[in-house]
Amino acid sequence: MGGCNSTTATDNSAHQKPTSSQPNGEAKAESKPADEMAQSSNYVTQSMAAKDPKVDPDFDLIMDDDLAVNKWPAQLTEHQKKEPMSLMAQVMTPELFEKLKDIRTPTANWSIARAMNTGTCYPTSFVGCHAGDPESYSIFKELLHPVIEKYHKGYKLDGSMKHITDMDPTKITSKLSESAHSKIISTRIRVARNLNFFPLNPGGSIDTRNQIAELMEKVFATMEGDLAGTFYRHTSMTAEETKSLVDRHFLFRGKDKMQAASGYHQHWAQGRGIFLNKDETFIVWLNEGDHLRIISMENGGDIIRVFERLSRAISAIENGVKKITGRDSVFASDPHIGMITCCPSNLGTAMRGSVHIKVPAMAAAIGLAEIDKMARKVQCQARGSSGEHSAIVDRVDISNWRRLGFTEYNLCQDLVKGANLLASLEDKCADENITDASKLDGLLAELTM
Repeated sequence: MGGCNSTTATDNSAHQKPTSSQPNGEAKAESKPADEMAQSSNYVTQSMAAKDPKVDPDFDLIMDDDLAVNKWPAQLTEHQKKEPMSLMAQVMTPELFEKLKDIRTPTANWSIARAMNTGTCYPTSFVGCHAGDPESYSIFKELLHPVIEKYHKGYKLDGSMKHITDMDPTKITSKLSESAHSKIISTRIRVARNLNFFPLNPGGSIDTRNQIAELMEKVFATMEGDLAGTFYRHTSMTAEETKSLVDRHFLFRGKDKMQAASGYHQHWAQGRGIFLNKDETFIVWLNEGDHLRIISMENGGDIIRVFERLSRAISAIENGVKKITGRDSVFASDPHIGMITCCPSNLGTAMRGSVHIKVPAMAAAIGLAEIDKMARKVQCQARGSSGEHSAIVDRVDISNWRRLGFTEYNLCQDLVKGANLLASLEDKCADENITDASKLDGLLAELTM
């Protein structure tokens, strides 16, 4: 999924229009004197970290020295003299910082300094900012709304657009070609969800993370049928369980300095866990970044079946949380920006659907960069099958790259079209022994008309 450390923005050349248009439910901001970050932050500054070998930048919250005392960061001024800049750096100015610096959100005590820390410390971050709670998106909208519009190209937050959620698998009309079916190794679709009665994890604490884990352990116990399975906590799983989950590529392990700078990995590994069904086709990552990362997957190319299982799993989790808490609404969402996530890049559907597809002829002849350019023609992106920035040998991971302003079933159709496109191009490349990407231009134009 294109995310906070991603290198590309998404496009909204088509969009949903609302019947009425003003944002609702905006939280009231609190104005407080300039001070250090919230007591729950448990941070160190970059200068402190440089002197302390016990500080781990892949997990610990390390603040820019100026931001830690609520001052405009001198290093951001230097970042803004160079290209490329994070989206945050493109928007943030000293004047805007002065306007927002003493405001705190009511749920997480989130500040603009915390919001912009990642892009300040790491100029190569593509987005460069995070939310600490749902109301961050309204209270700090002067930063976050322009960032959202820059990432989700074509989507406007002027009240003229509305995001619609629709996970009905019967609405997927695009079909995989026989060629694509024969080349797809596996299919995986995941979404992020956050509970609307807790802060987002960058603004959370060890207590909120553990409370979420305790609640979800009860919810997981209610899963039935093919969704039933086992919940493993990071803090209590055995060495054998850990090795087994790692070997099968199911276990997340944190370890990302840009995410750590937002507060994602604080209090590791407290409150983290993984739920896995018996068939190993349904997984939930708990407090990896967002509260829940819900994943449906299987070998082969049955995208509709994977999506249908995901839809059922989301409903089962939502209904389970509602039943246990007695709440009418449990997932954080907004009519204009869709599902609320820590990173602005994931807003909207918060969904990434992908297939691993064999394209050995294209991989050898034209490489990943050219394959990705072709995938972009049908609103998809291609990357190495081991994740962003990984190399390819004979296969790629292709996924939807739009998020906001499109329904989930629309994005599944994007994925089908992307897989069909690469399969057709691979066939031509192999049949005609093509070694020059320009030789595929005619077929590419024909297939993307």
